[in-house]
Formats: sequence, C-alpha cells, structure tokens
Amino acid sequence: MATRNYEGKKFEVGASKNIMDALTIEEALQININDTPFTVSMRTPGEDVSLVRGLLHSEDIIKNTNFHPDIVLKRENEDGIVTIVNLSIPEDQLGKGYTNSRSLLSVSSCGICGKTELGDLSFMGTTINDTQKIDINLIHQLFNKMNAYQFDFRQSGGTHAAAAFSMEGKLLCAMEDIGRHNAVDKVIGKLIKTEQFDQAKVMTVSGRISYEIIIKCFKAKIPFLAAVSAPSSLAVDYAKELGITLFAFCRDTRATCYSNPQRIKTANTLGIAINDDKRKKIL
Repeated sequence: MATRNYEGKKFEVGASKNIMDALTIEEALQININDTPFTVSMRTPGEDVSLVRGLLHSEDIIKNTNFHPDIVLKRENEDGIVTIVNLSIPEDQLGKGYTNSRSLLSVSSCGICGKTELGDLSFMGTTINDTQKIDINLIHQLFNKMNAYQFDFRQSGGTHAAAAFSMEGKLLCAMEDIGRHNAVDKVIGKLIKTEQFDQAKVMTVSGRISYEIIIKCFKAKIPFLAAVSAPSSLAVDYAKELGITLFAFCRDTRATCYSNPQRIKTANTLGIAINDDKRKKIL
C-alpha cells in the first residue's frame, strides 16, 4: 500500500470541482538494534526490510554484506503499516557507524539525514578505481527500464525511483519511495538480500543528486550514477574524489557528465554523429 486517497478541490480558470487524488504515503519507521532505538526513517511503506538493510550498509552499521541479521517486524498501526522493526546484531558485526554518538533521523526530503554536522561524515575504503567503460547511449535505455517499474509514480506522481543495473544493462532491481535516498537504500538492501551486490555497476535515480546519494553509491562500490535532474556542487565534488562517474540531466537523448568522464565510450556516439551529418548532406 504505497498510496492513499484524499479528497480535494481542483481550481481551474473560471471553474472548480471536487476530486479524489491518490497521494504517496509517508509514515515513520522506528529501527531498533538489539531492542534499543537507533533511528527513525520517514518512508513509503513497502520493502521495509530492504530499506533497513540498505540504510545500515550505507551508514556503516553493518559492513559485511554476507551477514543477514534477523529483522523482526515488531508493531503495526491501525492501517497495517509496520511502525517498528528490531534487528538482532552481534557486537562483532557492528561497524563504526553504530558507535558514533548521534541522533539519526532519516526524512524523505532531506539529504543531511539527521547528522548534526558535515564533520560527522567519514569514508572507509578506497576510491573506486573501476576501469570499465560505459556507452553513453546505454544510459538512456536504463532510464526507460527504470521508468517501466515506476508503478506508484503513475498513480500518485509523488514517488522517486532508483534502479541498479549490471555493466551490460541488465536490470537487477528497481524501487520507489517518497524519499530519493530511501529509494536508493531499498535498492542497495535488495541487492544484498538477493546476493546481486557485486553485479551492480550502474545506478539510476529519478530526481536530483545530493552528496548523500553519492556516498551511498560509493559505499555500494557502484562506479556509475545517473540522474534525471541536477546534482549539487557538493555531490560533484564528492563524485570526483571518490571515483564515481556522475551523469545528470539525463533526459530524452541528453546527458551531462560531471566527473570521471574517462569511463565513457565515445566511439559509438561519434559514429552516430558522423552518420547523421552525412545523412543531412545527402538530403
């Protein structure tokens, strides 16, 4: 259940009418670790286990992708929506993110995700040095594949989407949520659950790119990230430093690369351009 119907009054030039709209649900999910409250996430219900697993990976709570903690759905509200989950995690499986003293409130519209200051950010691991190259023409095909799975968006117009692909363009999973970074966490969690984590090389997202999505992509070791909308300046700075090839404004047949363009195949693109020019001259 990702949407809920609400009454409204729609105003147009010289007229108004009563309508019933499907709106995307946003509900709180409290995440407990070993029966102790850890964080609250404002999310769209559905794929909660994937969301929790992906969030804990991105936040360096659980670094071992082969470890699958027991996740118990503890409480549901009157609408049947899960409101509390509890994870049982042995101490030796907890990463440094768990020991950091902070209040982590993950909200659907915010890139800061409850951290009190940017100094809380830390990176464990090395820069992504993947040498594989991607054909720019493939990027647009990937968005078409992701769009085909945006079922909730077609109902409400209020969800974001994220999807993960292999280097060959095979869709590994696609997720929706009211929050941009929640959708990314759901994808990462699903990849871990389905043991496809190492196959993911490209991620697409439906909205803009904040630095936090760059970090999540880096933690998942995904070298290519493409977005429909704009990146922030901090997102580009981090993408350059962390070894992520970042595409933005991927609409129609356009795309702009802001970092690590050495991974882009240009031969096919140039060939198409040359052929088009020849065709124009002939005509």
